[in-house]
Amino acid sequence: MYKIANPFFMLCETPLHAGSGNDLGSVDLPIQRERHTQFPKVEGSGLKGSIREVFEKLTEIKLNGTNVQGKDLDDAIKLAFGPENGGDYAGALGFTDARILLFPVKSMKGVFAWITCPKVLNRLQADLSHCKIDLNFEMPKDNTIPEGSALVIKDNKIVLEEYTLPVNTDANCTELANWIKEKVFPEEKEFAYLRESVNKNLAVLSDEDFTDFVIHSTEVVTRTKIDSNTGTVQSGALFTEEYLPTDTVLYALALTTPIFKKDDSGKGIFKAGAGKAEEELVMDFFKEGLPKVIQLGGNATIGKGLMRTNVWGAK
Repeated sequence: MYKIANPFFMLCETPLHAGSGNDLGSVDLPIQRERHTQFPKVEGSGLKGSIREVFEKLTEIKLNGTNVQGKDLDDAIKLAFGPENGGDYAGALGFTDARILLFPVKSMKGVFAWITCPKVLNRLQADLSHCKIDLNFEMPKDNTIPEGSALVIKDNKIVLEEYTLPVNTDANCTELANWIKEKVFPEEKEFAYLRESVNKNLAVLSDEDFTDFVIHSTEVVTRTKIDSNTGTVQSGALFTEEYLPTDTVLYALALTTPIFKKDDSGKGIFKAGAGKAEEELVMDFFKEGLPKVIQLGGNATIGKGLMRTNVWGAK
């Protein structure tokens, strides 16, 4: 059983394709979705694999004032993520699926809107409770916006894509926007615009409207393969791919346990001591080692899937 859970957030800096294989529908290569809600997600296995890959490219991690590198770093990665080719122990670090938090859609005012819904927010609240994080405000109801929203056209209505929706200003929605501004987006100066945009661009829709948008308002790109001999499209090489758009916000939980080895000599840098348990040291290792930008999903060679990470409680 995992002892510690810690949330981290991911902002799509480029469109993300976490694929689910071929499909018989209108899109040849759709993204991963929950079966019962159709909300976009990224499987925990794919998330863990991508994060492990970036850890394996690191040359040094600072843990409790000590620089971990070389063989010590290699051993720590195996203890945290598990042996690469099987072994007699499991990794002490795990991940949940990455879930949708904010989805960007076109707006008649305010450039674009970040939408969410009560179902998503209630899940977030439940997931944060596993991390012993209590939100000191009530989650807003559907069809609400924060105070000072820039989305309103007139008569308390907003226009998203081709839909006109009635909304009301809500104090809880303002609290949510302030919380997202503080906790979700990185503090780097290049994200100041996005942080300041949350109060202006956030909208909590009904579960049904949100579902429609995340199903029908993703990016669908048509790609081809050119025959190098003829310079024309290769026969049968026309296909479509689905992407989560830039500025989508996802979150996941990192989970840690004590090291699955009885012998202290095999626990490397994760031996309990200095007032910290093994699972705390594993979580510190994750927080300190996770780069600010990772690549997730497919099509890395054409710049897709660049994700800006922000770990709760990381320095």
